Amino acid sequence: MHITGKIKGIKYKKTLEKDLIKFNLEKFDINSSSSSSLVFDGQNSFAISKWISPKRTRSYPYERIYDSMHISKKITVIPIVKDEGKDGDRDFLQWDTVSLMSLLDIYVIFAYYSDAKKLKNKITEQRFDNDYVISKIIEIEGYHSSGLHWNLKESANLHFIVDKVKYNYLKIEEKTKIKLHSFKGIDVFKNKISKNIKDFMEFSREKAKKAQFREYKTIQPKENLNMLSKAKITITNYLGGKYFFTVDEVVLSENIVNLIESKHSKNLILPSESDIKDGLIKMVLYSNLDFVKINGAVVKSKAILKLTSKMFHGSISSKSMQKDIDDCLRVNYLSEKQKKLIEEIFKEAKENNFIVYIQGGK
Repeated sequence: MHITGKIKGIKYKKTLEKDLIKFNLEKFDINSSSSSSLVFDGQNSFAISKWISPKRTRSYPYERIYDSMHISKKITVIPIVKDEGKDGDRDFLQWDTVSLMSLLDIYVIFAYYSDAKKLKNKITEQRFDNDYVISKIIEIEGYHSSGLHWNLKESANLHFIVDKVKYNYLKIEEKTKIKLHSFKGIDVFKNKISKNIKDFMEFSREKAKKAQFREYKTIQPKENLNMLSKAKITITNYLGGKYFFTVDEVVLSENIVNLIESKHSKNLILPSESDIKDGLIKMVLYSNLDFVKINGAVVKSKAILKLTSKMFHGSISSKSMQKDIDDCLRVNYLSEKQKKLIEEIFKEAKENNFIVYIQGGK
């Protein structure tokens, strides 16, 4: 089953808030800051989040993006390459990540690591070039076009940043005495993006398609699915971006397809807040879909976030009567903080026309 859909624009009201730590720009260090921060210079303020890998499936980057979505001007710092050493992983920036950030009107700072420490046969505690990041923040501060225009402008200069990546990883290799991956892979990456953005897009999409296919064939242990009904979904938008995702569960009924994102916890009564926020970013996308098709046939769609736990008794949803919700929460002996979290998630679902289910499951 292959699902396609289009997004003309993002409309989403966020209710699950997090107090961001505030920093003065003069004292800001991207390396010591939290995953999402609020930075001000006396006149302007903006949210800054950071990724610790260009790969989307590592370290909940969507949670970091979610936490900053309510701020009007949003910046995210992404390393375009991360090499942990020849015996570790090496990840590259994908165009679809850039396109998704553009869709969400987030300014991307394409960054690189300039320092690291040795840990056995790998490198760790990699640090961004903070002076470079600060210079880009100041540049964005005075930039008055959209995140899309900024990201396209900066994408055209990616090959220069790749040179900085190679130069700094060479220094890190000499300092730590840890052998890194061959620079040939970085050179291939540079050649692809040096030609033009279109080639970079195609190069990245081919990798994304392969990753989508691998995920489609694999059921992750943390996903508690009622049926093995994973499906590939390809989302396009007016920016030219394509996003290749795998829907955890798909249910088709009366020409309506339910696109279900599942988050499961084995040892806690609810999935972690990080998992939930990661799922909510998918709801931002799925709840804004138009022109949805299944194998070419037009259908309507409904976005659903399913939260399951072996520890949870019974089931409730954002459409349940308040009395039923109260009874279920009482049976599960939830803390006030957990009750508040559920209340906010349900409110967010109602505001944005998707459904949240919370239920027990193996």
